[in-house]
Amino acid sequence: MRMGLFGIVLSLVLLIVLAYREINVLVLSPLLALLAVAMAGGVPLLASYTQVFMTALGDYVILYFPLFLLGAIFGKVMADSGAARSIAEWIIARLGAERAILAVVLSCGVITYGGVSLFVVAFAVYPIASALFRRADIPKRLLPATIALGAFTFTMSAFPGTPAIQNAIPMPFFGTNVFAAPVLGTLAGLIMLAGGTLWLNRRAATAASRGEGYGTHPATGADASLPENADLPPFALAVLPVVAVIVLNAVLTWLVFPRLATDYLALPEYGQTTLSAVAGLWAIIVSLVLSICLAIALNWRRFADLRHSVNEGTMGSLQPILNTASVVGYGAVIASLPAFLMVRDAVLGFFPDNPVASLAVAVMVLSGITGSASGGMSIALNTLGAEFAAMGQAQGISMELMHRVTALASGGFDALPHNGAVITLLAITGMTHRKSYADIFVVAVAIPVVALVTVIVLGSLF
Repeated sequence: MRMGLFGIVLSLVLLIVLAYREINVLVLSPLLALLAVAMAGGVPLLASYTQVFMTALGDYVILYFPLFLLGAIFGKVMADSGAARSIAEWIIARLGAERAILAVVLSCGVITYGGVSLFVVAFAVYPIASALFRRADIPKRLLPATIALGAFTFTMSAFPGTPAIQNAIPMPFFGTNVFAAPVLGTLAGLIMLAGGTLWLNRRAATAASRGEGYGTHPATGADASLPENADLPPFALAVLPVVAVIVLNAVLTWLVFPRLATDYLALPEYGQTTLSAVAGLWAIIVSLVLSICLAIALNWRRFADLRHSVNEGTMGSLQPILNTASVVGYGAVIASLPAFLMVRDAVLGFFPDNPVASLAVAVMVLSGITGSASGGMSIALNTLGAEFAAMGQAQGISMELMHRVTALASGGFDALPHNGAVITLLAITGMTHRKSYADIFVVAVAIPVVALVTVIVLGSLF
């Protein structure tokens, strides 16, 4: 058992270190999972790969592929039509250079809340944000944290209705939808938004008092990626598909699907499930499909090559879902090892009488280890989700609260230095961990954890 536990710890450490060195997790996950299996002793190696790892990977892809696919296509359509840039420029123009940080945060927030991938947002907003920071003479080292605040935090895990995958994964485990715990989610989002903005404004003011300005920096590939004279749609047309995602989601969730005759879902060929278990997923799928069609119809003449945009979005969805699914497969193998019982008992032992707090710890720890909010959350729920749900139901805890805490917990420790989104963001902006990560940590890790704790405390009181 000791050797098995050591194998789990060693594989996790190697996963973090090697992922940070940009070795693809599609290679790392199975190899390191099998390393842990080999060190455990007495566990069949090949069966762990084909029957556990690949089964978990495949189940994840089957369940969430539509969300990754449609989200990537929607993001690509919004970017290539100029809609994402139009939204960002409109907000920045209204708030002005004196509120440059807030303008960039809100630009990223509006676009991501509408379902656009955070990677697309970073590319779309960066050239405009860079020019605005230069005009306001704000140090460029604060720009990655500003984009991270708008794209990685309140619209990813907190605000109700967000179609982010981190808000969708808990649905089948708790029988909820993306609007779960709307009041607590909104409060958590406002804590992240206000706290992060105040922090960055204070940092900018401190830099100004020292005479530090934007600085001189070499151009990055993202600086030259968007032509200045691009034909952009007016703001009203640009933002309409974003609004449609949220509105359609709500209408389908609360008005349309509850009125449908869905008794057939109880049949074996349809998974012997219930409407509450699938309605949230259905609502996101339909709302994204309709919003993609709307974005294409409103911006038909602005696409240089619509087929190319859709194809690029489609292919762009494959790497993220396979990376995440591979991490989920890794977690399934680790969870199948006898020594994992010690890990599970340790996690449950943090707060044995409080399943909400225990769930938060499990998701945070695993998200931090994997450097992935969706990956860490999926591992926690696939291995311990049923136990947490049963514990919550036994204590009369709202499943909506469990959903929201799970989503919020995934958005805390996930943004550690080895997180892929953090590394990509730094590459897009031309910054380094040494220059910019401290502020990313505050706005994308520390303050979201404060918001999570607030929700847990308030949720236990009411």
